[in-house]
Amino acid sequence: METRYGSWLGAGIREEFDYYADVCFRAFGDRVKYWTTFNEPNLFTKFAYLLGEYPPNHCSPPFGACNSGNSRREPYVAAHNILLSHAAAVNNYKKNYQAKQGGSIGIVVAMKWYEPLTNRTEDIRAARRALSFEVEWFLDPIFFGDYPREMREMLSANLPKFTPEEKKLMQNKVDFIGINQYTAIYARDCISLPCNIMTYEGNAMVLATGERDGVLIGKPTAFKGYYDVPQGMEQAVKYVNERYENTPVYVTENGYSQQSDNSVEDLINDVGRVNYLQGYLTSISSAVRKGANVRGYFVWSLIDNFEWGFGYTVRFGLYHVDFETQKRIPKTSAKWYRGFLAGAGPVDDQVQALKADS
Repeated sequence: METRYGSWLGAGIREEFDYYADVCFRAFGDRVKYWTTFNEPNLFTKFAYLLGEYPPNHCSPPFGACNSGNSRREPYVAAHNILLSHAAAVNNYKKNYQAKQGGSIGIVVAMKWYEPLTNRTEDIRAARRALSFEVEWFLDPIFFGDYPREMREMLSANLPKFTPEEKKLMQNKVDFIGINQYTAIYARDCISLPCNIMTYEGNAMVLATGERDGVLIGKPTAFKGYYDVPQGMEQAVKYVNERYENTPVYVTENGYSQQSDNSVEDLINDVGRVNYLQGYLTSISSAVRKGANVRGYFVWSLIDNFEWGFGYTVRFGLYHVDFETQKRIPKTSAKWYRGFLAGAGPVDDQVQALKADS
């Protein structure tokens, strides 16, 4: 695909993806009832075509120094082709498969929650702009037929336009939205005050930071830039519901990371993960009680695994894995989560009981 079309930079890949999706619907649709067309396309396009950290490693100054690429245009061309590939697959599923197979189809986006670093108008706008360049970038075209206003104003001709036919294709809206939500972070404006934009939020002219006046936004985790900020989850699901017509939301990823070089005892006795999960689930529960349309929640992850660019250096699992022997041991969090699902008592009582058992 890279050779034939330039990967996601070529419009020809849309037909290939539509065919691939059709093969999946035909082969697995009698058993698979929940389909997501893409997982975190907003994250992928930034790291692949803005910052050049993922294959095909495209970027250009001031966002990075790669052998090829155009960071001011390529991320948005790739996203455009991904969105139209998504639309083709959704249209096919709803037209030819949904009625007889009885499934539903959606898309999953990565989503931080952004809080203004200060009460300056510029930082308030920066937090809003960061959401536009992360979440609305992919969801607004699906629901409203075009990219968000903030992106149009900043990117101008670098942001592709949808033809009338493409807008019509986009009208088959998703049945649900998945969000992978781990953290909240502060947003500082980079338009009024210069700052480093070789970052994930740099194309929005935003600098993300976990610290305000020397105080962290939440307890840091092993994953750089990810903090334990449970209230951000409630804000995130509320925001998605309110902006996108109360469409059902699934929290398709949420979890806590540990450094792999910790002792096995510390890795298994993961009280930090228990507190994290309890906080985020409480936040989701609060949102639901206030009317949020959240249909499901998935912990990332069941077992320690290969974490993409981070390899085996960080662990998200409820079960500890010895990567040499493949032996799996339930962590404190696995026992707590099992008790939570069974309706056990408060988290503090459970942790103390688990410590006593061990």
